Amino acid sequence: MKENKFVAIYQDLADKIQSHQYPVGSLLPSEKELSGTYHVSRETIRKALNLLSQNGYIQKVRGKGSIILDVSRFDFPVSGLVSFKEIAEASGKKWRTNVHELVLTEADSHIAKQLRIPVGTVVWKIIRSREVDGERIILDKDFIRQDLIPNLTKEICEHSLYQYIEQELHLIISYSRKEMFVSQATDEDKLYLSMNDFHHVVVVNNHVFLEDTSLFQYTESRHRLDKFRFVDFARRQSVK
Repeated sequence: MKENKFVAIYQDLADKIQSHQYPVGSLLPSEKELSGTYHVSRETIRKALNLLSQNGYIQKVRGKGSIILDVSRFDFPVSGLVSFKEIAEASGKKWRTNVHELVLTEADSHIAKQLRIPVGTVVWKIIRSREVDGERIILDKDFIRQDLIPNLTKEICEHSLYQYIEQELHLIISYSRKEMFVSQATDEDKLYLSMNDFHHVVVVNNHVFLEDTSLFQYTESRHRLDKFRFVDFARRQSVK
């Protein structure tokens, strides 16, 4: 560890976290202990810990130490349009969708604005929690135009809504527009999600369009902070 010592220490600690030598929820050794283990200054250890924090391996809590976070997260594409079922099956984890509500309702002013329809238009309202390895970590609140998707059942919503739309209704889901932000957890989040000690969620508002540019779905997807990361691939365009 001659050059960039803190990077080598970061990588070693990251490897140990990924191999579960430090279990999720446990504390890393103190800065003083790590300094002795790696024979470096506490400032070097501090730099390695900052890098671990930036990359989502630990949460530094004042007066407590560095808590190991769960790094077994799903990668949700920012610009892609992928169903939860497709991501969950690719992860190899045990998953389940719980349908808490499936009703036809009249769109209020907020939902009407999101779906670009008149107030009072009949829409499907679907509330689903997404369970992975026994923990409910996503709350999806969907509003779907009933004139475009006439019939829905609990079984369809539990299995795969997009698969039904594409394979049974033969409609082509084409593109979406997303907005992401962090919000304080609501009573509804606490009711449907396994929040543990987390008090905030990542909210992804998603407007989804069919091939003919019809806006058919508005979804408010609320994610527990520690379980998900959103990824994208970007290529810089050359400037001439």
